[in-house]
Amino acid sequence: MVHDLSPFAIRFWDNFGVRWYGLSYMFGFLAAYIMIRWLSDKQKAGLRPEMVSDFITYIAIGTLAGGRLGYCLFYSPDLFLKFKADFPFWGVLAVNEGGMASHGGMIGIVIAAWLFARKNGINYLYLFDLVALSGPIGVFAGRIANFVNGELVGREAPPDLPWAVKFPQDIYLWPSQEPGRLSSLSGVVEHLGITKEQWLDLVDKFRFESSAREKIYSTLTTIVEQIQAGQTVLKEAIAPVLTPRHPSQLYGALGEGLIVFLLLFFIWRKPRKPGFVASCFIIFYAIVRITDEQFRMPDAHIGFQWMGLTRGQMLSGVMLISGFVFMFLWSRAVSVTVPGWGRIQSIKLGRRN
Repeated sequence: MVHDLSPFAIRFWDNFGVRWYGLSYMFGFLAAYIMIRWLSDKQKAGLRPEMVSDFITYIAIGTLAGGRLGYCLFYSPDLFLKFKADFPFWGVLAVNEGGMASHGGMIGIVIAAWLFARKNGINYLYLFDLVALSGPIGVFAGRIANFVNGELVGREAPPDLPWAVKFPQDIYLWPSQEPGRLSSLSGVVEHLGITKEQWLDLVDKFRFESSAREKIYSTLTTIVEQIQAGQTVLKEAIAPVLTPRHPSQLYGALGEGLIVFLLLFFIWRKPRKPGFVASCFIIFYAIVRITDEQFRMPDAHIGFQWMGLTRGQMLSGVMLISGFVFMFLWSRAVSVTVPGWGRIQSIKLGRRN
């Protein structure tokens, strides 16, 4: 299967339109609102239903700011020092130069929930539990959007794997990582009006002439965009030269999103101490993410690190240890429990600073 999905749900012109990635965030925040509104009304543990919209606003800001800053900090620190004359001027704001980091988004959510708890006199551990339960729904939608965008691609899969996917976006990395593979596109570019001889000449001049590099990069972009636009001929022509990969984004949607949500939802059917659900989320997510990363390619500019681990696995390892520590500490922090969704009971949790 050759990936041919467009990142645009609605495209008005060129690169302007409604993207699936943006819709995934909207869906995640809407789902979180519905879930938290339902739980707050059922549990009556301090977060009044009319406060939920304000809480979601805090969470949305924390997610976006934390996710972006987390990417810059964990994966591309050079963006902090990158400035240019064109909009958006600062590398941190240039989301086209790398996107969001889920670990950073979680840190942003924690800070946002803590600030909201202080302002409104609500137990912050209870708020952590609420976002821990609703968060995987957003993760599920985000991973689906990653697949649609053809980003965060998987590692090479066996050729006979029935669900393996070939991503045309791979060719964007060929000039810097596998320049020798550019010549294999000679049969593809012929469908764009570039002869085999012309293409091979551009490939030969790639290292030495800026005009050749610009032509090659623009051609690669055209190939991907034309395939996304439904050009079957290009799709069929490029299939033999692409690498079959695990659809790691879909593995993430299933594991980090759906499975983690179902586990937490099942756990909270009974009364739990504040912070228990949140600590379970940290542990479950870390385990699933470490497993998922076995099928996902590391960021191209980082690669594999200590003992062949990826940056995501290393961060998740720290997360896993932290989850057990938090579970131990939070279980002793308060004696009162929060009703599960399976029981209707009123309780008032005091503020924890």
